[in-house]
Amino acid sequence: MTGTGTALGAPAVRREGRRKVTGGARYAAEHPLADRVHARPVPATVARGRVTAVDTAAALALPGVLAVLTHENAPRLAEPDDPTLAVLQDPGVPHRGWYVALAVARTPEEARAAAAAVRVEYAVEEHDVTLTADHPEAYEPETANAGYPARREYGDPDGAFASAPVRVDVTYRVPPLHNHPMEPHASTARWEGDRLLVHTSSQGGTAVRATLAALFGLPEDRITVDTAHVGGGFGSKGTPRPDVVLAVMAARETGRPVTVALPRRHLPAVVGHRAPTLHRLRLAAGADGRLTGLTHEIVTHSSRVKEFVEQAAVPARVMYAAPSSRTLHRVVRLDVPTPSWMRAPGECPGMYALESAVDELATALGTDPVELRVLNEPEREPDSGKPFSSRHLTECLREGARRFGWDRRDPRPRSRAEGPLLVGTGVAAATYPVLVRPSTAEARALPDGTFVVRVNATDIGTGARTVLAQVAADTLGVPLERVRTEIGDSDLPPASLAGGSSGTASWGWAVHDACTRLTGRLGGLTGRLPDEGISARADTAGRADADSPYARHAFGAHFAEVTVDSVTGEVRVRRMLGVFAAGRILNARTARSQFIGGMTMGLGMALTEGSTMDPAFGDFTESDLASYHVPAHADVPAVEAHWIDEDDTRLNPMGSKGIGEIGNVGSAAAIGNAVHHATGVRFRELPLTPDKVLAGLSGPAPAPTSGRDG
Repeated sequence: MTGTGTALGAPAVRREGRRKVTGGARYAAEHPLADRVHARPVPATVARGRVTAVDTAAALALPGVLAVLTHENAPRLAEPDDPTLAVLQDPGVPHRGWYVALAVARTPEEARAAAAAVRVEYAVEEHDVTLTADHPEAYEPETANAGYPARREYGDPDGAFASAPVRVDVTYRVPPLHNHPMEPHASTARWEGDRLLVHTSSQGGTAVRATLAALFGLPEDRITVDTAHVGGGFGSKGTPRPDVVLAVMAARETGRPVTVALPRRHLPAVVGHRAPTLHRLRLAAGADGRLTGLTHEIVTHSSRVKEFVEQAAVPARVMYAAPSSRTLHRVVRLDVPTPSWMRAPGECPGMYALESAVDELATALGTDPVELRVLNEPEREPDSGKPFSSRHLTECLREGARRFGWDRRDPRPRSRAEGPLLVGTGVAAATYPVLVRPSTAEARALPDGTFVVRVNATDIGTGARTVLAQVAADTLGVPLERVRTEIGDSDLPPASLAGGSSGTASWGWAVHDACTRLTGRLGGLTGRLPDEGISARADTAGRADADSPYARHAFGAHFAEVTVDSVTGEVRVRRMLGVFAAGRILNARTARSQFIGGMTMGLGMALTEGSTMDPAFGDFTESDLASYHVPAHADVPAVEAHWIDEDDTRLNPMGSKGIGEIGNVGSAAAIGNAVHHATGVRFRELPLTPDKVLAGLSGPAPAPTSGRDG
């Protein structure tokens, strides 16, 4: 790495923080454009069928209403690569909540009233929204999300299980989960002559521009997409959603700037969700605790619109040494909304199940769960056979145990109580792949001694503006305050989306290379720079996306202490502590924030977050923040995040790994394992709400599903 090294790793304050907390940062629905109007979508009220008639007369008669778009009069779109964007194109209703009309009016209130006045008639068809492990329509897809093979198998996992002296055969259920970013999905579109300008809440403006160009038959250079400030996404804004398509449609139809801000109650049906996953884990081990076989099979759902398969069995291909293994995904296409990415797709639910099963194996063996994980550390990635570029999971477990005081733990379940409160502690491991995508960036030196870095990165609350400036300052060898970053505009050099924990690694590589080239150009100059400055550009295509001979992953360890009220069944988390090995940490302040945020999201998954698909009506019954409870301040204890310094030269020029998602991987399992330690009861369905816990505490002892032979 070139440069002084003083900027990179420092806990620099995020540059846009003051603008955000004082209201100066404009989000997608907050641009005060002249003559701007508002649009409100109309969701279908049946679980499956066809629209047979739409009566818009009452809506059009209301004050301020400009138009009502339906499949009969909406602008025609080219067939999209993502069929969830084919809105108002035909009368089909693939699931409840699918948009069947769009009301446009002067104000948000008038648009809402108009949407409520639209009358839609349907031909209703029978529907099926219920996922079961033995569903007759379940099938094995070719691939799961991100292109992973749906099945991987080596050795003889069935034989290993049958002959093992210690076995665990367990099932777990993770319910549907919803992203619910603080800023709901919103877009504002306007036409200026033959140019389209869009402000949208998205994790990737480059992808939005390409999608709109294809849908509306426009050259990309006639579209500008602004994503300057985005109020979170957790994956749900990783690709364009219906709001941006509807806004452009309405702007074209009315000739006015149009804002579409989706109501929060609509989000579960139209912007993706974490699909429910039904897990079966079979672990086979010798008496010494070494795994001889590992099987992780999952069943999940997708929609009739599009196949999306949560890759929840994939982490089992990375974690533990076992001579025999089977990891398998099966999916059922139901009349449900299309699932999509949610923070750490695959790894989050998959590691909950795997790390819970490993804890059950430790109980069956009478072995410390930290030591069991260390014992089964692989020398190479089990699935691919590749060497790890770096793997410091053991160090994370050891350091976490030291900081947490694990050695003071009585391993016996239900061994500690404080009056009616049962106290327990748990541990779980974490992993997330290192993903890097091609990006471009430009660096410019100005005559006043400052520098500008330009890249169409998107800051969804992670601190990208600040960290990219640190990368540039370190590479250029200048103080951080002399570097300015421009991001969040599709007219900037194109860059990959903010997703898969790949943002900083991808954009930072391009920024580093552009600054390196700029340094080379400056070294050959004498005298004053020209008024426009000197610039250099870099494109990492062919390098960032090149195959690596190494298995590249981040790792971590979670520890949790909980109390379980034996009278009410309420679970409270007292302490959470995580230790991570994620390459070089580029900003200590924003990194800690990301780790803690992920751990808090795992707390919600473990204790409060869960959704139910209503079999009669075909919708999610928990569709707002009153019924879908994300953790509030009162739910979150002191959360500590630490890291191991890693020097991994096989990643990118900064030596960094992604940190946005690994905090969310394994944290729910650590809490679940702590609840078992507190109560002696193993709960295998999330979330661990008081009704489930109290029923478990008062019911008969669960039938054994693991143990030793002989």
